[in-house]
Amino acid sequence: MTKYGSFPGARPRRLRTTPAMRRMVAEYRLHPADLILPAFVREGIAEPVPLAAMPGVVQHTRDTLRKAAVEAVEAGVAGIMLFGVPEDAKKDAVGTAGTDPDGILQVAIQDVRAEVGDDLVIMSDLCLDEYTDHGHCGVLDAEGRVDNDASLERYAEMAQVQADAGVHIVGPSGMMDGQVGVIRDALDQTGHEDVSILAYTAKYSSAFYGPFREAVGSSLKGDRKTYQQDPANLRESLRELALDLDEGADMVMVKPALPYLDVLAKIADEVDVPVAAYQISGEYAMVEAAAEKGWIDRDKAIWETLTGIKRAGAQMILTYWATEVAQKLR
Repeated sequence: MTKYGSFPGARPRRLRTTPAMRRMVAEYRLHPADLILPAFVREGIAEPVPLAAMPGVVQHTRDTLRKAAVEAVEAGVAGIMLFGVPEDAKKDAVGTAGTDPDGILQVAIQDVRAEVGDDLVIMSDLCLDEYTDHGHCGVLDAEGRVDNDASLERYAEMAQVQADAGVHIVGPSGMMDGQVGVIRDALDQTGHEDVSILAYTAKYSSAFYGPFREAVGSSLKGDRKTYQQDPANLRESLRELALDLDEGADMVMVKPALPYLDVLAKIADEVDVPVAAYQISGEYAMVEAAAEKGWIDRDKAIWETLTGIKRAGAQMILTYWATEVAQKLR
C-alpha cells in the first residue's frame, strides 16, 4: 500500500465542480410546463386587492385576471386554477353562488377561456367553502355537521355549471367520500365527457392554509378535521387514492406539498396517472416572510422548494410563483 492509498478512489465532487457541470448532470429540471398558477377572482371590486399574508398575490378583478392568464401563457405556464370570491351578501347555507351560471367563478372561467382559448389549461376549484356562510366545504345537517351525500348533490351541480362555462379540468377539493364518482357521472350525463377531473386525493387538515382563508374571504366556523385527512396518516392516503382512481380520476394531487413529500413520493410510485402537488399559501408565505427579514435568499429558496416537490414525484406543481418562475426558466 502506497502512502497515497488512503485517498478516496471515488470522488462524487468531480461532478459538482462548475455550474455547467452541475447543470449537465442534474437529475431533475423544472420546466414552465410543470407549473400551474392558482388565481383568485373577486366579485364587486374595481382594482386588485393585495393579500397581506401573501406578498405579490392579489384578489383579481375580472379584467386583471384576463391579463394574468395572458402573462401565464406567454411565460409557458401549463395551467391556471381559478378560485371565485363572491360578495358576502351572496353567501348562504348551501353555497348558491357556486352553482349560479352567472356566479363569479363561472363568469371568470368564461373570461379566461375567451381570452386564451386552449392555450392555457383552465382549471376550477370545485368546492362550496367560498360560497357558504359557514365556510365549510359542504352543506350542513340539522346537527351542524357536514352532510357528505347532500354535499355530493351540490358538487354534481357545480361540475355541470363549471363545464358549461368552458373549464378544461375540475378540481374537487372538498374531501367528501364519493365525490369523484358523482362528478364524473354528472359530467358524462351532461355531455361533458372531455372535462377532466384532478382529484384532491390526499388533502390534509393543515395549519398552512391560513393565508388562503384571507384570499377567499373564508367564513369558516370551526375546522375541517372531520373530512380532511389527519396529518399523522399515510396509508389512509393510499386508500383515498384507490377510491379516486376507481371512481374515474384522471389526475391526482397531494396538498399541501412540502410537509407531505413522503406521501407525494408514495403516491407517485403507485400510479400511472399524472400526479400534482399544491404548494399552498402557508408555504408561500413562509418563504416570502423569511426573505423579507433577510433570513433566507428568496430566489434560491423558491427554486429549492419547487425542485424538491418535483423530485418527490410531482409532474405538475400548483404554485403562486408559477408565472415568475416560468419567466425565469425561459
